[in-house]
Amino acid sequence: MKNSELTSLTMEELHNRLLSEREQLQKLKFAHAISPIENPMKIKETRKTIARILSVINNKEQSKG
Repeated sequence: MKNSELTSLTMEELHNRLLSEREQLQKLKFAHAISPIENPMKIKETRKTIARILSVINNKEQSKG
């Protein structure tokens, strides 16, 4: 997900997206621990997406007050 797409979301949508991405990361890590997943780069991509979402949340909170 691109930064421009993330900045257009509301805070509630960002928090929901953050929860779903964290759940997906947990599932990917668990699946990879049991047997190697087909594309382990998905773990890295998911971590980066979580970081992007957190950055957008922090920027929006700082701009409010």
